[in-house]
Amino acid sequence: MTIHFILSGETLESIAEEIHLENPEYLKEFHNTRCAREDIIDKALVPGKKLMIPDPGKIREYNSRNDAPFKHPRLNPQIPFHPENFSRIFSVVNKDTEDNGLEEKSNTLTYTVSLKWLRKEEDHHLFQIFKNNFSEGNGSMMADLASESIRSLNPVEVRTDFKGNVLQVSLPEETLKNFGKIKERLTDLFPDEYAKIYLDEFETVVLARHLFNLRMKEDVFIKTYFAALRNRFENGKSFLRQSVGEENIPLDIQQQVESPDYDQEIVLIQNSDPAETDQSFTGKYRLDAEAGMVKEIEIDYTISLSGVKNSSFLTMRELS
Repeated sequence: MTIHFILSGETLESIAEEIHLENPEYLKEFHNTRCAREDIIDKALVPGKKLMIPDPGKIREYNSRNDAPFKHPRLNPQIPFHPENFSRIFSVVNKDTEDNGLEEKSNTLTYTVSLKWLRKEEDHHLFQIFKNNFSEGNGSMMADLASESIRSLNPVEVRTDFKGNVLQVSLPEETLKNFGKIKERLTDLFPDEYAKIYLDEFETVVLARHLFNLRMKEDVFIKTYFAALRNRFENGKSFLRQSVGEENIPLDIQQQVESPDYDQEIVLIQNSDPAETDQSFTGKYRLDAEAGMVKEIEIDYTISLSGVKNSSFLTMRELS
């Protein structure tokens, strides 16, 4: 047994995690059965007071009981992925803000996405995506060009593995064959010299399958909807890596089930490492518990680079 002096902000949970005690209730029990009456812990810890810590052997004994709250089976689910016959429309709202300390700029982009499961092929699922109804706060010519260019490629095909992770994003052969006509129409709609530069680069990416695949895997809807939500849960947590922002900065994300009392829907709460001072991430996914298909997403993140703080708030909601 050792004596620990409680620090401000410490909890039974934080101390138990530090000493590798799975159920923090045993820390309270151990202390209360050995301390003086005036030192008994009721609820919150009091900074400056003594806390009796069990030795490693006692901790192993407590852990062997295997009754820690985070080991509840419903907090460690095997999230399914059964997209057969899935067909839904989602509304997407993405608000981006850039703050350099002198001025703050923000822009909001809204659109709809139709996501439809087509079929299962050997070791993957095939989906079809249509994006439409774009509205951008700034309403610039280049924003209109970007929106019209995306619409011109509808539909996009997404292949995933059986856990919902993206394997490949591609275009139907018919779209590739007709891209000359597509570009010609876009050039007629946007005859500006800057539009020509954009469309030339657009053509390069579209016709180079590997480039298109790489770029589209970083599409906000695709990488967010098909995030690695179904990684294995252990001790009430699972982990995934997600990229954010235009720079596609990778973040290590921890996710937990919000409550074990779920029925038809399961809610996952996501957070980045709080020790990272120049980045933060919170996410909330609402899924159909039986099929494992996402119904609603809320993501809020901030990245600071070279004195510029970039923030984004993203929502995706099932419409029908």
